[in-house]
Amino acid sequence: MADLAGVQAETVSGFVPDGDHGWVVTVEAVELARVPNTMDVMSSYEVTLSEDGELRGFRRVGRYTRAAV
Repeated sequence: MADLAGVQAETVSGFVPDGDHGWVVTVEAVELARVPNTMDVMSSYEVTLSEDGELRGFRRVGRYTRAAV
């Protein structure tokens, strides 16, 4: 994540097969740290990997504040 988007991954929130012998991993990352941390700007990324773990795709799918429901 640091190399691709310049942000540090915080957690993996999803991991599902993509139907093409690979995986789609959903990763949450802090884009902008704020005080208090409940106001951090978070992003959700979809990372598509081959069966071997090679990167096949990467995209940001959303932004939100940490406290958002």
